[in-house]
Amino acid sequence: MMEKNKKRLIKVLKYTFIIIGIIFLVSFISNTVVLADVGNNNRYDTTDSSSSYSGGGDFYFDFGWIIYILFELFGPIPGIILLLILLGVFIWASKTGRLKKFAKQVSHASHTNLHSEPIGVDNTNMVANKIREIDPNFSEDDFLGWVREVFLKMQQAWTERNWKIIRPFESEELFSQHNAQLEEYIRNNKINKVEKININFCTLRDFKIDGDKEVLTVELHAIMRDYVVDATTNKVLESDPNKDWHMNYFMTFNRKVGVKTEAGISNKSTTNCPNCGAPTEITSAGQCEYCKSVITTGDHDWVLSDIRSIH
Repeated sequence: MMEKNKKRLIKVLKYTFIIIGIIFLVSFISNTVVLADVGNNNRYDTTDSSSSYSGGGDFYFDFGWIIYILFELFGPIPGIILLLILLGVFIWASKTGRLKKFAKQVSHASHTNLHSEPIGVDNTNMVANKIREIDPNFSEDDFLGWVREVFLKMQQAWTERNWKIIRPFESEELFSQHNAQLEEYIRNNKINKVEKININFCTLRDFKIDGDKEVLTVELHAIMRDYVVDATTNKVLESDPNKDWHMNYFMTFNRKVGVKTEAGISNKSTTNCPNCGAPTEITSAGQCEYCKSVITTGDHDWVLSDIRSIH
């Protein structure tokens, strides 16, 4: 009986540590790549304000479901003993630096595996020439200037907690996701301030045709101040208002196959509807209030469908 219980204990400990390892991996992969977010890209860690990479804050997770498994397998008393052992190992690993070392290894490995292509590669000329084969009027300078404008307006809207001004630029799915994230800040009485933005470079990375869509990827690097304050007291809750965050973004734009660049009209959805030319007043459904045309589908011009921050 003792031998049987010993084997069960070893087995449970083995699988518990495997589960914890998986949690580590998932946690730090999510720290490395944050999908479709705007101002809330950073895992705030203010211990090194000179760091050129954001992210990598303190590790944490919920032990609730691990407790449930231990109690179900061994009962309350043995389960508590095993939990204390696991907590002891966790605390020991934290204090001895082994946890942090493991976290960095996982973070580096996940970054390498998920992003084999290095950041900072400028394919602008090659991509622009590829687009001009089907769209002779395409201008990389005009398009990238517009991308910079869109990015700055996004950060401004995020800070001002007024996402509706971004409606002309984003697809319905991305707008809904960003708007929901912003509403959560509002419900929690928080403001994520993004200030002093300096765009270092903005380049074309890739262009392809996917079904009935043209897909254009842009890489943008920016330095900014990014922190969270209480909306009532303006007290800083997260990050450091004096810290510069170095951020790399991959922005994906879509438009319908066959749409051509029109000089003086394309990439000007900040002011006019690309369908009827009226001053842009976009409803929550992405419609022009004048002609009722849905202008955020890529049928008339490029629309932002995804933005990813690479730490």
